[in-house]
Amino acid sequence: MNAASQQSRSPDIVIIGSGIGGSTIAAGLAGSGADILILEAGDHLPDRPENRDPRAIFQKGFFRPDESWYDAQGKAFNPGNYYNVGGNSKFYGAVLTRYRAEDFAEMQHLEGVSPAWPFAYDELEPWYGKAEALYRVRGTSGEDPTEPRHSTPYGFSPVPDEEPIGILRRRLRVAGVHPFSLPLGVDIDTWLSHGRTPWDAHPNSFNGKMDAETTALAQALTHGNIRLQTNSRVTRLETAGDGKSIAAVHYVRDGVPAVVKPKLVILSAGAVQSAVLLLRSADSRNPAGLANRSDQVGRNFMNHNLSAVIGFDPRFRNDSIYQKTFGFNDFYLSDGEGGAPLGNVQLLGRISGPVLKSDLKLVPEWVLDRFCRHTVDFLAMSEDVPKPESRVRVDGDRIILEWVRSNWPAHQKLVARIKSVLRTAGFPVVLSKAFDRKTPSHQCGTVRMGTDPAQAPLDIHCRAFDHPNLFVVDAAFLPTSAAVNPALTIAAQALRVADHIIAGELA
Repeated sequence: MNAASQQSRSPDIVIIGSGIGGSTIAAGLAGSGADILILEAGDHLPDRPENRDPRAIFQKGFFRPDESWYDAQGKAFNPGNYYNVGGNSKFYGAVLTRYRAEDFAEMQHLEGVSPAWPFAYDELEPWYGKAEALYRVRGTSGEDPTEPRHSTPYGFSPVPDEEPIGILRRRLRVAGVHPFSLPLGVDIDTWLSHGRTPWDAHPNSFNGKMDAETTALAQALTHGNIRLQTNSRVTRLETAGDGKSIAAVHYVRDGVPAVVKPKLVILSAGAVQSAVLLLRSADSRNPAGLANRSDQVGRNFMNHNLSAVIGFDPRFRNDSIYQKTFGFNDFYLSDGEGGAPLGNVQLLGRISGPVLKSDLKLVPEWVLDRFCRHTVDFLAMSEDVPKPESRVRVDGDRIILEWVRSNWPAHQKLVARIKSVLRTAGFPVVLSKAFDRKTPSHQCGTVRMGTDPAQAPLDIHCRAFDHPNLFVVDAAFLPTSAAVNPALTIAAQALRVADHIIAGELA
């Protein structure tokens, strides 16, 4: 059966991908009346026992897709990205933090400069509040000295500390830092009613975590003008004869080629896959790929510098279940002594013996469990500064990821600072382990926005300079990675872009 015979009813708008970007812009456009089709490469994530089984998740890699990317030397690796309704947000830690106001300005790091955004924090601030409401964020203001201005309060109280974590928070205050409650998209009572496990890295199937599917997409699909089509992997965007407008979206559904011809295309496949699709859609008018007059598509790839930092104190009994309720930003805007920024610190989801066993295969799990009864687990997160040589390329069917890690000295310094704080707080043994490329650590930046078409593929509303009916709304548009999970910033910009489209394209 050929593609023409499988042509779908052509909608006004096609959204490619249902992650944070795609689902949120769908929610923002839902009330517009436009006929909108969401094409998702994967399917719904079922509610199954493995969702709460740490051995399945961490030791067996049950949910990791059977996929290989390649590094600059041609070595294959499994990237750990997920393809399902809701995208990677189904597995995320649900920390929905605003970028700091300073993150929108140029910032000098130990290694390189994080460039200024094409607009300031105050431009995005109203949509941050709307995104927090959409994702039902639990939080409180006034605890974090780096916190930016909020024009609207959080709608829900913070997720409460468990008893040992409350004790830890007090110990860290005495050690001289300023713990603050993490803004979280988690209904903790609902989550625990489905199983007494952490939510961080655990898949969610309407079990209490506020991910792209359970909030934004669920709201969008209450409107009759929104359709979701799963198992539909987009393979190519086709331009009109002038090479400008996107004329057709080609995809494969359950092995059968199909095509749809919308008026507007919103690409939200994720920072890597969105860049890959643009590059693979090269034609005679756009030989370097779509939206790529600047030669920046695929470039400036960023992936946060992350390490787990584990403090051990034989006197500290940690019987918490989820743990992940606070962080501290004392080293976010400087190193604490007037030097360059280092990054964010936040609790990890509770680490257990089965989790550690995935890395320490020769150690008996019961030994690791005994160790974990006396530990606390933190995540150190530092900004990866954009570099054009850090990039995504395609070579036939292969995805080539040439990640050039930057600002690593600052990350090492942050880990050292955390270890010092934990020792001061009474943890005599502190260990750390860096995350590698197998962990998708907030990939972003490959189709960045800006004001100069010679330097950026997208304008400040995520429209491609080269293609008037193409928008890219996912982590790819981010000019910088900052040092926090970008999910809320992506959602806020998606709502801003939706309002822009309604006021312009659909007016």
